[in-house]
Amino acid sequence: MSLPAVFHDIAERVNNWGRWGAEDERGTLNLITDEVVRGAVASVRTGLRVPLALDLRHDGVQTGLVPGRVNPLHAMVQVNQELFGPGTVATSDDIVTMGLQAATHWDALTHVSHSGRIYNGRPAASITPHGRSAYCGIDKARHVVSRGVLLDVARARGVERLAGGHAVTPEDLDAAAEFGGVEVRAGDVVLVRTGQVRVYLAGDRHGYGYPSPGLSVRTPEWFHAHDVAAVANDTLTFEIFPPEVEGLWLPVHALHLVEMGLLQGQNWNLEKLSTACARSGRYTFLLAAMPEPFVGGTGTPVAPVAVL
Repeated sequence: MSLPAVFHDIAERVNNWGRWGAEDERGTLNLITDEVVRGAVASVRTGLRVPLALDLRHDGVQTGLVPGRVNPLHAMVQVNQELFGPGTVATSDDIVTMGLQAATHWDALTHVSHSGRIYNGRPAASITPHGRSAYCGIDKARHVVSRGVLLDVARARGVERLAGGHAVTPEDLDAAAEFGGVEVRAGDVVLVRTGQVRVYLAGDRHGYGYPSPGLSVRTPEWFHAHDVAAVANDTLTFEIFPPEVEGLWLPVHALHLVEMGLLQGQNWNLEKLSTACARSGRYTFLLAAMPEPFVGGTGTPVAPVAVL
């Protein structure tokens, strides 16, 4: 079954293919210029650092909804081993097997495809079963340091958490920007708080994923109009789940990653940031969220930090 006309209409309006050249593999990260970074550094007032990542743990956010996406499997391979003989310095080493999108993460532009294409019109067949993407892998998404903006949709609506069936609309984003007294600018990394991560933090892993509030299919045009460099939120699926348009699964993923080349992230813990921004009355900050450079990877774990 082909994607409906409503999807293709939006895709045509937000498409960035060729905007930064036919060879581009970075998409909207091109909007993070040296000037944008200087402005982000200048936004730091107190130096307060707020971590935004969930713990990496064996009983983490993954519940089997996505086949093969396992929580971290952590094992020791050396425990106080004296490698160079008795009485020498001993070492301990460990290894991890995990899905690259297991917890707090960025999705690479190769994470989804539609109609046989990934970002900038390259063939989806360039992604192989051997864990490599010839183009647009997460290793191309370096230097994610920019001005961060928290759009606290839940707090702006006067609730701790949006209801599971709430589709975050452009109107919600405008209201959250007005609530925070911020203007979203080109090159910003926007963090959208729904409060859904509170369900996971309270111990309900299944309820965290379904049903979930999330971004509406109407929001990619908002991010496109504001020239946002990347966007992340505090849910498992990023977009509303189940979908707002019956039978149209993951349309926001496809519009962001394929059409716009817009990096997106999930499972960010924005609760402490929400409190810090509310106390300070400031909803902008320096954000450091560097991807781990897995060559050809379709995503990466990330440990973002907001500096206020």
